[in-house]
Amino acid sequence: MRDVAVIGAGLTRFGERWEHGLRELIAEAGMQAITDANIESKDIQIVYGSTMASGRFVGQEHLAALLADQMGFKNVPAVRVENACASGGSAVRQGYIAVASGMYDIAVIGGVEKMTDVTTAEATTALGGAGDQEWELAQGITFPGLYALIANRHMHEYKTTEEQMASVAVKNHRNAIKNKYAQFHKEITIDEVLKSKVVSDPLKVLDCSPISDGAAVIVLAPLESAKKYNDTPIKIAASSQASDTLALADRDSLTELKATRLAGRDAYAKARLKPTDINVAEVHDCFTIAEILAMEDLDFYGKGKAAKAVEEGETEINGKISINTSGGLKGCGHPVGATGVKQIAEIVTQLRGEAGERQVSGAEVGLTHNVGGSGATAVVHILNRVN
Repeated sequence: MRDVAVIGAGLTRFGERWEHGLRELIAEAGMQAITDANIESKDIQIVYGSTMASGRFVGQEHLAALLADQMGFKNVPAVRVENACASGGSAVRQGYIAVASGMYDIAVIGGVEKMTDVTTAEATTALGGAGDQEWELAQGITFPGLYALIANRHMHEYKTTEEQMASVAVKNHRNAIKNKYAQFHKEITIDEVLKSKVVSDPLKVLDCSPISDGAAVIVLAPLESAKKYNDTPIKIAASSQASDTLALADRDSLTELKATRLAGRDAYAKARLKPTDINVAEVHDCFTIAEILAMEDLDFYGKGKAAKAVEEGETEINGKISINTSGGLKGCGHPVGATGVKQIAEIVTQLRGEAGERQVSGAEVGLTHNVGGSGATAVVHILNRVN
């Protein structure tokens, strides 16, 4: 297997993009990535496109061919990857495997979602497809409800407080202000989070990631030839994925996402690194409690210790470990098919030293963590700077 590097990345602004459709979003991000990689359309050998529910949101299936068409890669093989909210990370992993295997030299991975063209109720139904339809959704529970069960159990076992969960949202909004691609550019306070409307107790509106439109694209190449295209290629040191039961009730524990723990530990082993080696991480904070779980399941903190760490500022930019410098799903937005690809783009930006006001000083190693459903799928990538 060959070493693989990211040689290009592109993003659209995330948010309510009324002025653009699905194809315009992917074309915008795609052209940025191709320009960044210093390649031409003729160089592309395969395309992976990620979306969770383009058929439900805008009626467009057969997405991969559309992505290749809109980015100008005619007649190139194109494959759609769907893995709920982990679709983007899963597509990146497929692209990584394709290049590492030697079958292809240049792979483009694009993630996109256009979620705001439907009502909130319709979006909730579409997103509910990431859970167990028979045993969860048909019984009336929603994803905020599932994560509220997780939050309540974590509060019971580890004395985690609503204020500590709110501090995750406050920190991520503060980071998003420094990110031109982010959906929200407004600071919030712990008091505002606590006083926002209850969605599913103890989670309020400001504990939840938003409904978003947006796209992200990256370009992969063999590390050995990467500098032919880009002076600052970023190596993918590890790619790992794991699964767990689809239904929350079948899990061993409500306070651990086992798929995250397994994927994370496998990634550390492949990269020959420890959690303490990670300088910056983009983790899947679909709800504030999800970021706390991720920090623990990725072994950045012991069980029950992460909430206090956030509260004390250890996960701020240039803290003990910088978490969600982009603003995360909460502040940057969560167009579900694009999120896992966006996470890679953010870490690439950080490791290149190009993140501006949100730059982590001396960042050399970064991690991305993308979750599908309530934890049935987890994808972890570790990236590092090439000297």
